[in-house]
Amino acid sequence: MAASVRSGVVDPVELVEQALKRAEETAGLNAVVHLDADGAREAAARHDRTGALAGIPVLVKEIIEVEGLPYRCGSLTMDGLGTSDADVVRRLRAAGAIVIGLSHSHEFAYGCTGTSNREGPCHNPHDPSRITGGSSAGAAVAVAAGVVQLAIGTDTAGSVRIPAALCGVVGFKPARGTLPTNGVFPLSQSLDHVGVLTATVADAQYAVDSLTGQQTSRTAGPPRLGLALNPEHLDCSPEVLGLWTTAIAKLQAAGAATTRLQLPDWTETNQVAIDLQGPEAVANHVGRDIDAYQLDVQERLREAAEVPAWRYVRARDRVGSLTAELRVALGGVDALLMPTVQLVAPTFEEVRADSTNIRAKLLRNTRLANLTGYPAYSIPLPTASLPVGLQVIALDNQSAGQVAHWIENALISRPE
Repeated sequence: MAASVRSGVVDPVELVEQALKRAEETAGLNAVVHLDADGAREAAARHDRTGALAGIPVLVKEIIEVEGLPYRCGSLTMDGLGTSDADVVRRLRAAGAIVIGLSHSHEFAYGCTGTSNREGPCHNPHDPSRITGGSSAGAAVAVAAGVVQLAIGTDTAGSVRIPAALCGVVGFKPARGTLPTNGVFPLSQSLDHVGVLTATVADAQYAVDSLTGQQTSRTAGPPRLGLALNPEHLDCSPEVLGLWTTAIAKLQAAGAATTRLQLPDWTETNQVAIDLQGPEAVANHVGRDIDAYQLDVQERLREAAEVPAWRYVRARDRVGSLTAELRVALGGVDALLMPTVQLVAPTFEEVRADSTNIRAKLLRNTRLANLTGYPAYSIPLPTASLPVGLQVIALDNQSAGQVAHWIENALISRPE
């Protein structure tokens, strides 16, 4: 699409109008919390048709500051405007992208369901009675519903990959530090990442390359894939387990070699991540009116405030060794595979009835990549029912991209 804009075949004005029209048509999903129609049209009209992302309409997660647009982080406690662009927004504009508005976030990004926001919950485009996952809820929905082909999200414990999996799109959390977090309202500085949501792996790679000035090769033969020995990672619903088993068999038939890997202990890695995230989140909200937050976010912050200092210090000490353990486990393979999320998107009623268990299953397989900082993709598996995601974790962005691209091609059904 960007190439067509650069060559003059496609007009940025046309792309923006299409995105704005689709945003209005899908407004009931609540993916877009602010649509900057006038600003987007003005940017399109004066666009010079240059840049790697020339003319591409983009939505930015509302916890990322955009100059002149509401900076509310999904919270009733914030009502100001952004005074400057976050670094990633500056990079978007420099690459020629056009910001058309802000996407829904679970309040302050402190939730994995996409249900708690000043504007109400975000709804899954495959079944509006079901959740989207979070916290980058609107970004995943907007891509799945065809509003934009690129949305920018953040990922602290799975917040790009979880909604990508539940909504049937690609979510890419690149390696820590690949995309800058300056200008992003922090949840946990030790774990926060900026990521992208797109329709394909190729688009995700291209978007990140465009924002970093790097070039990721997509050429690779059948990969060596690691499958976790740890039983917790396959504690999945029948729907997820069935699609996972079918996908692994198809990848093996396409030439991929698979081997079982012992990963760092799940209970410990999960606890270390919680003990890092919680105290940092509390520190980021000191002095704010927490009593006015959404009830579940209040609960998370009050639980986090109970984490003693010694556990936070111990968690910081353990990160390096756990990262090294995973590096060793991944040393003999090109990437690690596991289901992104262990269940299909639950209904809002199911979340209300069993929120603790559902949150655990949403987060169980995604925290590891944030803790270690390694890149991770979520790729939608072929299905005629509710979406299911396949997670790819690798040691570097290049390896993650090559394996994810190969897997995506291997899983796409092609006519004989």
